[in-house]
Amino acid sequence: MNAPAPPDPLAVVREAEHAKTVAALCERIKELDCLYEITRLSQRQDTALDDILAGACSVAARAWQYPAVTCVRVTIGGRNRATANWRRPVARQESPIRIQGESVGRIEVGYLDKCAEADEGPFLREERHLLDAVADHLGRIIEARKAEEQVLRLSRELIRAQETERQRIARELHDDVAQNLSLVRLSLDRLAVVPEAGVNPGSDCRDAIQESSARLGAAIASLRNLASDLLPPALDRLGLAEAASNLCRETAVRTGLVVEFSADGLEVARVDFETGLNLYRVLQEALANACRHSRCSRIVVRLIASHPLLLLRVDDDGMGFEPEVRLAEALGQKRMGLWSMGERVRLLGGRLRIRSRPGQGVRIKAEIPLGLGGA
Repeated sequence: MNAPAPPDPLAVVREAEHAKTVAALCERIKELDCLYEITRLSQRQDTALDDILAGACSVAARAWQYPAVTCVRVTIGGRNRATANWRRPVARQESPIRIQGESVGRIEVGYLDKCAEADEGPFLREERHLLDAVADHLGRIIEARKAEEQVLRLSRELIRAQETERQRIARELHDDVAQNLSLVRLSLDRLAVVPEAGVNPGSDCRDAIQESSARLGAAIASLRNLASDLLPPALDRLGLAEAASNLCRETAVRTGLVVEFSADGLEVARVDFETGLNLYRVLQEALANACRHSRCSRIVVRLIASHPLLLLRVDDDGMGFEPEVRLAEALGQKRMGLWSMGERVRLLGGRLRIRSRPGQGVRIKAEIPLGLGGA
């Protein structure tokens, strides 16, 4: 029986080199996957920054050479996020997290068991490059989130300033202008019924006085309606459901359209004034848009508190539109109604959906977490 041929030394070397190349490629793929997964985490607008950092720790741990014994921790401003297995590592490397050149924290990667020596202790040179890249990436993510939070705060303050100014104007219109006009009307009414001694005013004079009185009455009503629009009196006294019901009823009377309103669950859900006011403004804008632009005959408004959400839905049977086209046109023409609706809902931690097609009416749906404004 012939003995097996001895292995070809060149083939053995080639096989070893091939295995080494495959292993190196697998490591590079893990590194690319790490950066890609962290990018995907950062793009989830509904995910809190702390959750992104915790997710980045888990993702990074899988990218190192010995993932079974790898632990990762991110420290930002005294707050720590780490993998579940984090403890004092046998070997550790770290990289600072910087925003505009200033260190705001660090990311640490450690091995929990002793591993073979490599380029930086047990860590590969490529792992150092990856750690620095992850730290740089996290710095950009944190900077972007902080910028978004600042914009959010500024937007909230802008809307609050608008509401404060509206309330001031409403009080002045009601307490000053409307009161003065009422006194003028009373004076004219007295002139119409009490002629000067020995003088019998002609019918022309009486008619003019009565006409002036009627016009003043209309002006007073208009001012009071304006004051009501600026600061809905029922909102703080009776609550969101009653204020919304009054608004729908007044819209129907003013326009001749059928406006149906229903509310459910509001009797057991506490809605704070800021949330109620912003949802009321969204409803105001939605009704105004339907009346001005949709050519509809019927509007249906639903206000529902169903844990964990507070829902406002406004449907009309009008001509409809393409939402993407309309939003672009509105921004281009600086008509900010649709933008304002979305911004108010976003500031409450919710989201606004607009669904429409030409000839199929419009559905506007706002979803607000009850935990932010309700019970």
